[in-house]
Parts: sequence; structure tokens; C-alpha cells
Amino acid sequence: MRLILRKMRTLLLALAVLAAFVSAGRAAERVILRNGFVQLCDHHAQVDGRVRLYLTAGEDNYIEFAPEEIATVEQVADPPVPPDESAAASRPNPAPSGTQHPVSANLNPGDLNEMLARAGQAHNLDVDLLLSVVKAESGGNAQAVSRAGAQGLMQLMPQTAAELGVRNSFAPEDNVRGGSAYLDALLTRYRDNLALALAAYNAGPAAVDKYHGIPPYAETRAYVARVIHEFNLRVLAREAQARRAGPPARPSTGQAAAGPQETAR
Repeated sequence: MRLILRKMRTLLLALAVLAAFVSAGRAAERVILRNGFVQLCDHHAQVDGRVRLYLTAGEDNYIEFAPEEIATVEQVADPPVPPDESAAASRPNPAPSGTQHPVSANLNPGDLNEMLARAGQAHNLDVDLLLSVVKAESGGNAQAVSRAGAQGLMQLMPQTAAELGVRNSFAPEDNVRGGSAYLDALLTRYRDNLALALAAYNAGPAAVDKYHGIPPYAETRAYVARVIHEFNLRVLAREAQARRAGPPARPSTGQAAAGPQETAR
């Protein structure tokens, strides 16, 4: 049951914060909602008694709220450039041609899914979330190396990998095990707030703690938006497929229907 509740909380938080980062590179206003969430938008306007938050400079992409749902609207300055020592992972590049690793960069998608499913089960993480992180971090390239030095499928920095007990970041199983454990720890640290956990995964917990939220780095905001968007798409596709499959077959006469079952941690 704890696994189910955690996945539900994580997904709801993902849906709630996604709109805040659609225009992750730049935003002109910060809207603080009375429920505690923060939405970033380009501009806002009141239309037919509702407040529209426009996510881009145009008027086609917006979300609506009742006026009483909004606490304050603040102007946002241009985001600062992250410091050089930030742990923010740049888009990974293939390992240099002269660097040899005893692991193939090409992974069978089925094997990767099974690997991530095992890691998700071990750490109470939705496999679609892990797939979304892997896609954003490395594109599924087990030998990916970022300009900052992050390595492997989930782009672990060498120091982080060492702290997690990962001996070879280019070994997919080891990398996924370490990256999943790290993401699990960050979700626990930030009380299952997915946006904060992803921001810390990208820029480091120190940056999240310093700014008491998602750091105002364009790269980090774009990363959070990208992962959450991909995660939501995967979950929606999964739910649509389940609806197409239809409800489970009803038990035959005389057979007791199975009651609700709890999912173990």
C-alpha cells in the first residue's frame, strides 16, 4: 500500500508542477497559489471571471484558476547562471573514442525495462519515472559521459557513485541500482515532491536547499519539465492502454471475487 500511495502522490505532484516549467527557459511572473504550489508563467489575465496563466508569450497555451485560488503574483527576474561547481548534468556525450569500457552502449529495450522494473520495485519508484529519467539523462546510452563528468544511464557523478557503492557506472545494472537509490533518497528527503527531487538530482541538494525550492537555473528547470512531461505522457499512455483492454473478467459463478491486494514495499 505504501508503494501505491507513494506513486499516487508522486504523480499528482508531477501533474501539479508540470505547468510551472513548460516555459522553463524564461518566465515573467511567479504565481503563488493558496494550496502552496507555485506556477511560473509568461503573463496572466482575467477572462470570464477566471484567471488565465499564459505559459508562453502567445495566448494559446494557458491554464485557468478561480481568482480565490491565487494568493499573490510576483514579477520574476531573469534566472541566474548556475555556478561552475553545480552538479547540473549537461546533455551527455558519448564516451571519447579512446576510452574503453567493458559494457556495450546498446541495450535491448526489453532488458532495460526489466532492469528498471526491478530497481523500481526495490525503491518504491514507478518504472515509467525511471524510464523518463534515463531518457533525459542519457537517452539509454550506457556509456554516455556528460561535459561535467556524469556517467552511464542515469548519469552518476563519480563522487556520488562512490557514495552509493557503485563500482562501475558504465555497467547498466550497477548504474541503475545507484541512480534509483539516489532518486529514492531524494524523494524521501523532499517528502515525495517529485519536482524538488528531480531538481536535486540535476543540480544537487545543496542548490535546492539554498533556494528553498527549484533553483532558478534555466537548465535545471528545463530538465525538471522534461522529465515530468515524459513521465506524465507515459502514465497517460499506460492508463489509456488499460482502458482499451477493458475491465478484468468477472469471476465465474461460485468463484469468489478476489479482494483488494496491497503491494509490498
